[in-house]
Amino acid sequence: MIIPLDSLSTEILHNIIKEYVLQEGTEYGAEDVSLEEKIAQVHNQLIEGSAVVAYSELHETVNILPKEQFNMSPDH
Repeated sequence: MIIPLDSLSTEILHNIIKEYVLQEGTEYGAEDVSLEEKIAQVHNQLIEGSAVVAYSELHETVNILPKEQFNMSPDH
């Protein structure tokens, strides 16, 4: 299930994004990108709609997924 961004407080959304960025360990190329920059990039993806905040009833977890991956997920 997609969680609408406007149903989350700013603090909760920030914490979800921060946890996602910290667990993903995503490589950003040769140059270092600060945690806050990574959070801002993910936040922009959520606002643009290329990523979504999703709740999995099966796993009882909240995660951030690329929009196209969520559409393929069986428990949405």
